[in-house]
Amino acid sequence: MTGCDHCVVRNRAICSTLDAAELAALNQISHHRDLKAGQTLAWEGDESFQVANVIEGVLKLSASLSDGREQIVGVAYPSDFIGRPYGSQNRQTITAITDVRLCTFRRADFERFSANHPDLEHKILQRTLTELDRARQWMLLLGRKSAREKLASFLLEMSERLADSGCQSRAMPTDQFGLPFGRQQIADILGLTIETVSRQLTELKKSGLIELPDNRKVVIKDRKGLEQMTDQSGLGR
Repeated sequence: MTGCDHCVVRNRAICSTLDAAELAALNQISHHRDLKAGQTLAWEGDESFQVANVIEGVLKLSASLSDGREQIVGVAYPSDFIGRPYGSQNRQTITAITDVRLCTFRRADFERFSANHPDLEHKILQRTLTELDRARQWMLLLGRKSAREKLASFLLEMSERLADSGCQSRAMPTDQFGLPFGRQQIADILGLTIETVSRQLTELKKSGLIELPDNRKVVIKDRKGLEQMTDQSGLGR
């Protein structure tokens, strides 16, 4: 038995393509690392030393603007792969939003291992293309969608990315989840003000689309209604 045998994201992570012997070999070059909320794993512009699978928790990927402001450009969830293999420099700062557990690898060790395991390289390519698709959708969300559409899209994504897949290779969306972000962080991610986020959450609740038992918990009452909203234009801003 290896640490991989007990990994809660084993069936969804990039290493899901490996057999038992290959997992045992990968386990030899891996290390578990825990981060507290607010702790930074990697800094933008620094040399890239490590890559990692996210086991538990949520991290943000951010870039700095010339005036010192931060722009959140991505969010990493359990089973996501973070870091930059085959690249010498970090392109974003990676910071824990919640307490996080990672399975980390020295970048050079991981590159050597993946070079000898084509299925793993193929999985990395698949993940890269998926992230590219998400980035394109994010450009659409930030550039063209109304505040309400942005928030509806965000909640639907949360319901998919925070779902518990158990032994499934793909998780089914959940209708109840706890947001790992405060409203200010949601505003920063979506390019809105905290007042707009609060107002639109209230409107979605009044419309019967969601329930908000507390400041962090969300219950989706009408998934189809939210999905239809994300394809509409001209909603409240």
